[in-house]
Amino acid sequence: MTAVTAPLRLVVADDERMVRTALCAILGAEPGLEVVGQAATGAEALSVTRELRPDVVLMDVRMPEVDGIRATEQILAAMDEPPRVLVVTTFENDSYVYEALRAGASGFLLKRAGADELVQAVRLVARSDSLLFPAAVRSLAAAYAGDRATEDAARRLRERLSEREAEVLRLMATGLSNAEIAERLFLGAATVKTYVAGVLSKLGVRDRTQAVVAAYETGFVSPR
Repeated sequence: MTAVTAPLRLVVADDERMVRTALCAILGAEPGLEVVGQAATGAEALSVTRELRPDVVLMDVRMPEVDGIRATEQILAAMDEPPRVLVVTTFENDSYVYEALRAGASGFLLKRAGADELVQAVRLVARSDSLLFPAAVRSLAAAYAGDRATEDAARRLRERLSEREAEVLRLMATGLSNAEIAERLFLGAATVKTYVAGVLSKLGVRDRTQAVVAAYETGFVSPR
């Protein structure tokens, strides 16, 4: 008998009612996804998320009272098992987006994306075995992280990792999934998953997006 998988529980936070309504309609019609709450401000997003404990929060960046960056930080700090945060934004090449990723968001999506892209992004962020839009993350890192990179910072990060973990992190930064890394390194998928977990633990980050941001910010990986 096939086990029934519980649907992914979602909260949608955006100060524009029409955007919230559209996102909820698209996601609510998709099998395996369930919109359990909405918020119009960052403060509401924190309150609703703490109450409903969703798997993924779709977070607008620019909202009144508390913006999406601060709301992301507060959600991650306030919960023992916080949800993944998917930033939904108008502008791809935006310092706000990069700061949201630094704050702990697991990925971002442009508001002009199609319905299929939206659904795929939610599932990918929830699964967290690959990086959402790696080329855009590299572009953001080139624009906003370059001044933070130093030889000492790169060396300190490198010293925390084994040789294989460092190799896995470099491949993560190119956007390869666990399965693709396993194929590239001639390793089993379970082995790669263990190496990724080791990287996250040693860097003190909760998912691969933050690990990749750290790799770029220190200069361990060059966005160029």
